[in-house]
Amino acid sequence: MSARAELLDGLSGPLADLGVDLEDVEVSRAGRRHVVRVVVDRDGGVDLDRVAAVSQTVSSLLDEGPLAGVVEGPFVLEVTSPGVDRPLTEPRHWRRAVDRLVRIEDDDGAVIEGRILDVPEGTSVELLVQGDVVVLPVSRVRRAVVQVEFNRDARAAAAEPDARGEGMSGDEEEA
Repeated sequence: MSARAELLDGLSGPLADLGVDLEDVEVSRAGRRHVVRVVVDRDGGVDLDRVAAVSQTVSSLLDEGPLAGVVEGPFVLEVTSPGVDRPLTEPRHWRRAVDRLVRIEDDDGAVIEGRILDVPEGTSVELLVQGDVVVLPVSRVRRAVVQVEFNRDARAAAAEPDARGEGMSGDEEEA
């Protein structure tokens, strides 16, 4: 079994106990050392306190715990959260991206760009595409990536209808 596979298997449970999902582990060489990069996420995002707790747990498991020796020789540990360019592949990725703009390539090669409204039961994704609601089965998605938005202000986001008539117009106030 590869070091990566052993680490994925051995870290999943302890990190789940900390309330995070283990998204990936990468082991690479950097000169005389290895770099062990652990990618974690959770609903609501990962804050610095959670990253510190994950780092301590992983370090302990790699230094003197059941995973000691999986990475041979000295190593540098990096704990991070996924970048915005991570493809949406798991139901939890889609759920965490609700209200975000995504670019999707479907299994026919068509490209759809829209805002995720909902991901009912993780089997389909409801998108707002140019004012229309489009429902796409997740099984038809070849690749999906969240798009970076630099100029979407909160008022514009609140004014957008969510296709259920629940958006606010510019003159209404929230109760």
